[in-house]
Formats: sequence, structure tokens, C-alpha cells
Amino acid sequence: MSGSLFVISAPSGAGKTSLVHALLQSNPQIDLSVSYTTRPPRAGEIDGKDYHFVSREIFLAMAAHNEFLESAEVYGNLYGTSRTWIAGENAKDRDILLEIDWQGAAQVRKLFPDCVCIFILPPSLETLARRLQGRGKDSAQVIATRLAAAREDVSHLSEFDYVIINADLDEAGRELGSIVLTARLRCAKQLVRQRHLINQFLTPEK
Repeated sequence: MSGSLFVISAPSGAGKTSLVHALLQSNPQIDLSVSYTTRPPRAGEIDGKDYHFVSREIFLAMAAHNEFLESAEVYGNLYGTSRTWIAGENAKDRDILLEIDWQGAAQVRKLFPDCVCIFILPPSLETLARRLQGRGKDSAQVIATRLAAAREDVSHLSEFDYVIINADLDEAGRELGSIVLTARLRCAKQLVRQRHLINQFLTPEK
């Protein structure tokens, strides 16, 4: 495939969703994988756009039929990436973005060793706590659980290729865009994407 596979992970509240949204707005050639989840939809979320919302029974049945490229349980809810969708996008040589946790990222790396894994880190634990509280979506107990989970997330930081500190959304967005551009210009990708141009120089003159 000439397209690149990007994996973005972050603790809850680090600003991953905002960065992904900005990236997709400026890069229409990237397709976002919409995960399946057993989590109930939040206010404003749309089935098929934000997530494919399914029951736990349906999710487990799909997993039993090997329909997920990767799957993981996060905060008691199941999440998974469609294997069929990824295969279809690969066939079209599109860039693909997976917004998944570190567990899913580890599974994807085994199947696609050349994928580009990016971790989004908040500037401090205190900032993360303020962001979670400021969302007004979770109870104090849920926030405490998410902060504890953030420590586990960050312990897997060294498994990623790039780390972006999201202290300023615009700056973090520029850094993310730079990583995407760098991945597209890798020699292995350009040899496929620009093969007709390269062959002009390699074909002997008659």
C-alpha cells in the first residue's frame, strides 16, 4: 500500500479528539476509522460517525468471527476496529487514522510494523485533571479513575514513534501535521506513489 497507517493514542482528556478533528479538516486524504463500541452514546454523538454503537452481545459475536483488527476493554467498555474496513481502505491506497488506546496500538503494530504511532501527552497531570473536570461530563469518582488510567497509558509511552505535548492546540496541531507529512515522504512510500516518475529516470534510452 502507498498510503500510511497512523495510530494516535492518549489519556482521556489530553485533547486527542480535537487534534484528530483538526487534522482531518486539513487533510482530506486521511480516512478516520470509526470504531465499534459497547459504550452508550454521549450527548451529540452520532452512530456511524463518532462510533458504531453496538450491544456487548453483538460485539462479542463480531469478535468471535474475527471481524476486528484490534480490540480492547477500556473503563469497562469494549472497543474494536473493523478488519473489513481497513482492508478496503488499504486496497484504495488511502491514508488511514486509528484513534485507539495503547492496547489496540500494540495489536496494530504486530500486523502493520510500518504504521506510525503517535502519543498525545497533556502538559501536566494537574492540567489533565482540570480538563477532565472542565468537561462537566464525569463524576469525581470517574475522573479519579481516568487519572489513574492515565498513569498506565503513559507507562507505555516508549512503545510509540512520536510524542506530542498538547499544551497549545494550534502548536500541537502543527506538530501532528508535520509527522503526517514526514510519513508520506518516506522513501518506501514514494517508491510506490511516484513509481512512474522514478521509472522515467531508470528506463534506458532507446
